[in-house]
Amino acid sequence: MRARVIKIGNSQGLRIPKPILEQTGISEDVEIEVEKNQIIIRPVKNAREGWDKAFEMMHKKGDDAPLEDVTGISNSWDDKEWQW
Repeated sequence: MRARVIKIGNSQGLRIPKPILEQTGISEDVEIEVEKNQIIIRPVKNAREGWDKAFEMMHKKGDDAPLEDVTGISNSWDDKEWQW
């Protein structure tokens, strides 16, 4: 499919047909990069994608208990600089 580069203010852009957007899963934000003189446009993935499944697996393995002993994580800054 061909598309024409159009002027948009001081920039230029492309109109991407809806069927192509639907096929690629692009709905809002995209990542754009250049590789070997080609423009690659990808949908932005959710940064927390897969977390639900990972948390579920942690729970099944019993690896989701809260950290109760926090005595070993303080440092000298906590004692000198911070007011409790």
